[in-house]
Amino acid sequence: MTKNRMEAFSDGVLAIVITIMVLELKVPHGADIETLKPLLPIFLSYVLSFVYIGIYWNNHHHMLHTVHHVNGKILWSNLHLLFWLSLIPFSTGWMGENHFAELPAAVYGFNLLMCAVAYFVLQGAIIQEHGPDSSLKAAVGKDWKGKASLVFYIISMPLAFVNQWIAMAIFAIVAIMWFVPDKRIERTLHHE
Repeated sequence: MTKNRMEAFSDGVLAIVITIMVLELKVPHGADIETLKPLLPIFLSYVLSFVYIGIYWNNHHHMLHTVHHVNGKILWSNLHLLFWLSLIPFSTGWMGENHFAELPAAVYGFNLLMCAVAYFVLQGAIIQEHGPDSSLKAAVGKDWKGKASLVFYIISMPLAFVNQWIAMAIFAIVAIMWFVPDKRIERTLHHE
């Protein structure tokens, strides 16, 4: 099977996820700066999540350039990733509405962890289908950045109950780590 429908469906789901998140930004009733202050946590959580969705979309796009065909395992793995990504508007909204409180921040960290796990599973399914000599396997290598992200998310959840700002800093650090598009796949495909 070709990858075209999976790629188009994924792009559509991610576009809807971003749309749902922006709908949480309610227009304030008032024309002065004071009416914007209560929206600041909601806006900041939106910006962080928008960056995360962008990172996943960008890396998903790059990863699919290494895919020649898909099977049922890849399709279900992709749906698994989309499931966790589709929960980001909920965890983002809850965290923003509650001004980054401990439990919502920990749940947000759990949501990010599950997105990372699902991405890792999808990556593994693609490598398994295309073989150990595949472009994707060559590009990701030991995937230290991916594994480090998982560790950071795991650490962030209990830390959210100690100090939620430390957890928020961890989320930002991981986003910064991935913000620059991953050149490993581009380099690998360029050398083929």
